[in-house]
Amino acid sequence: MEIKMKKNVLIAILGAFFSMRSYALDTCAKIEQLELFKKAYPDITFNKIWDNEKEDYLILVHIDGQPEYESEEFYWAGGKLLPEEKLCDKEKYTPILYHYPAGIDDPEKMSKVQRESLKQECIEESQKETGSPMFFYDYLYDSFERSKLETHITKISYLGLTMKVHKKIVEPAKRVEKRILQATKTSKAVQTFLKELTIDAFFWRVIKGTDRKSFHSLGIAIDVLPKNLHGKQTYWAWAKDKIGENWALLPFSQRWFPPKEVIEAFEAEGFIWGGKWGIWDTMHFEYRPEILLYNKNNQNIIKE
Repeated sequence: MEIKMKKNVLIAILGAFFSMRSYALDTCAKIEQLELFKKAYPDITFNKIWDNEKEDYLILVHIDGQPEYESEEFYWAGGKLLPEEKLCDKEKYTPILYHYPAGIDDPEKMSKVQRESLKQECIEESQKETGSPMFFYDYLYDSFERSKLETHITKISYLGLTMKVHKKIVEPAKRVEKRILQATKTSKAVQTFLKELTIDAFFWRVIKGTDRKSFHSLGIAIDVLPKNLHGKQTYWAWAKDKIGENWALLPFSQRWFPPKEVIEAFEAEGFIWGGKWGIWDTMHFEYRPEILLYNKNNQNIIKE
């Protein structure tokens, strides 16, 4: 009996050991995603330290060449980059890196089964209480407080109009502008797009139904919209108010899209497009280069 008990204890210890080892190896594999953040934000130093007590990596972050920025600490937390005090609430947040599709399919061309599946997925996504954690971005853009953030907001001339953005995205936004203006030489669709364009960017607000700030609040999101939608829809929630839960299946012929060249210009410079989300927002672009690095193939914008 004593030998059997010792054997069971040994098995339990070994099981716990290998379970912890497996967890550590899995975490090590996932932490390689940190390299994507390093590539996306080359002006930031990321150092990682294994925390035995938390069984997770502690990420030390510092913005190079800006001594006024103190270093900040985040736990990897499955790619959520959370401060220690938020680890107890980590289930409230989704990982920062997520699937951003290469192309999107027109619901009108789907089978009945595919349409029903898409509708369910989109409705579930719109009702989710979890969301992207803002802590890393609040540090990066100094947006913990509105008064501090606004010292970094600047007004720029853009595509013949003006907009306010965070100074950190002025250069990539200007590169997008250059690409779009170049596209006008060969694309009538882009020429028309610019003639009808309205634009908006920095706007401090909390996302409706959540306690999270919009990326517009950081000055890193840009909305492009024509002066007249001609009856088409551009944002899922507005479409829902008009047609109910079938917003998820609204055919492309009834949605407004920027020209393909415009979408490609933004993506080439690190901006993701809201038109690819399940809860679609076809006027919306936001500077998230780490998302595009995570999803390397960002071609074939709209599948015909």
